[in-house]
Amino acid sequence: MYIKRHIEQIAVEQAKTCQTVLVTGARQVGKSTLLENSIAKDIPQFTLDDFQVVKSVRQDVMGFLLDNPPPIFIDEIQYAPELFRGIKMIVDKRKEEDGLYIMTGSQKFELMQGVSETLAGRISILSLLGLSSREMDHVDCTAPFIPTIEFLTNRKTVGEINPEVLWKRIHRGFYPRLVTRQDVHWERYYSDYLKTYLERDVQKLSQVGDTIAFMNFLTAMAARTGQLLNIASVARDVGVSEPTIKKWISILEASNIIYVLQPFSLNATSRMVKSPKVYFLDTGLACYLCKWNTVESLRAGAMCGQIFETYIVCEILKSYYNAGKEPPIYFFRNNKAQEIDILFYQDGTLYPLEIKKTASPSASDVSTFKLLESAFPSLNVGEGGLVCTYGKVLSLTEKVKIIPVNYL
Repeated sequence: MYIKRHIEQIAVEQAKTCQTVLVTGARQVGKSTLLENSIAKDIPQFTLDDFQVVKSVRQDVMGFLLDNPPPIFIDEIQYAPELFRGIKMIVDKRKEEDGLYIMTGSQKFELMQGVSETLAGRISILSLLGLSSREMDHVDCTAPFIPTIEFLTNRKTVGEINPEVLWKRIHRGFYPRLVTRQDVHWERYYSDYLKTYLERDVQKLSQVGDTIAFMNFLTAMAARTGQLLNIASVARDVGVSEPTIKKWISILEASNIIYVLQPFSLNATSRMVKSPKVYFLDTGLACYLCKWNTVESLRAGAMCGQIFETYIVCEILKSYYNAGKEPPIYFFRNNKAQEIDILFYQDGTLYPLEIKKTASPSASDVSTFKLLESAFPSLNVGEGGLVCTYGKVLSLTEKVKIIPVNYL
């Protein structure tokens, strides 16, 4: 069963105005399926997951491209980044044509280097994450989330919050196969997923030799989802050097396993923390790594709040990526450990957002919002919100609204 992806509309538009389109995202988030159901529906497809195809490409790059003229769909192009230079030569000769090469890539690591060196100005790059709750609920709204009255007024929800459904989704995760096939075994799926990820992306592309240490690192990072990233602490837990941890973090970012959220600051002031926060881009994968094997154990466990916050951040990210936009989000934390979970920064205005899994929100939950005017006097502080499991949109303060989780 194919669930229509919100980014499909953007992909179709870009294929009409750009010579090449590249969709990046983690393994099994549905990149190929998205394109096969939209802009690459009726064109030849080549997957570089196939060793024989890669071998053919590497033996004669231009021969492969000339034997397979555009438009064509090339899947998992990170396995043959040498194709980029040949593609550049062809698109430069066909400047008036668009939608010549449709591509996917599971890893930005080497991929982006090839793109920046050869196809700058000739390519549209789109990011795809797992299914969003909007997509799963077949909601038409494709507007990026922001905690304003305008967004909330235009947003159409589907039904009321069902805590059982919500937590089952969060625990199971948002990879399309797990969503559309309830008969797929959760634990076995993630075990196989990590095995493939370690073998194909980490060992082959990123040349990490010690996969046991890397797996320990993955688990340590999952345990820290929704928290400040302390490199020294992770290095101690895993038993490797801090430079190695920094390298491995870049691998997780490049392969779309984690998102690193930066602190907001207009200048290098000592009053603000400089450490970023880290979020896993799939809550199911984080639960598997941390051995929260049932929905019940997760809801009663110590990481319940972290995983809920991770879910909310992921839904916000999806709303921007699915609209073809970069998310304008940060977080705020000063040296007194006073924190705001999310800051949206648009057109010189800050929009604060707090995330709580409570169904009984109060004004004290957003007390840190008042710090923004003194911390950033040159900026406007706009409307704010508290995302939680309460079922109605209500005013919490004059400028802050309670936002039910199903409004994301």
